[in-house]
Amino acid sequence: MPYVPLAVFLLLYLFASLAWNMSQVVGAAYLVISLTCFVAYAMDKSAARASTWRTPEATLLLLGLIGGWPGAVLAQQWLRHKTSKQSFQWKFQATVALNLGVFAFLAYRFGQPAFA
Repeated sequence: MPYVPLAVFLLLYLFASLAWNMSQVVGAAYLVISLTCFVAYAMDKSAARASTWRTPEATLLLLGLIGGWPGAVLAQQWLRHKTSKQSFQWKFQATVALNLGVFAFLAYRFGQPAFA
């Protein structure tokens, strides 16, 4: 179930790419931000184990909101980090939904029809 948003995003991204000739720069940006977010989660997990300075949750949420959430989903599942903290999870899920909504709106609003 945690991978459902990734599948939805992949389908939405493929549709936007095919239907509206969406720039590949958008996909590259999601990839770079997702990798950055994954690394941030990994560093926070390591800091948690070492009892050292942690990455603020607001930073992790912001990285997810601006497009890094696919990397965050993978980090949460693969690293088992932030998966059981419910107060974080509902905020995270809200940022995923918001990002998907903004992505869909912007792709529709500014996309160029592929078959015009």
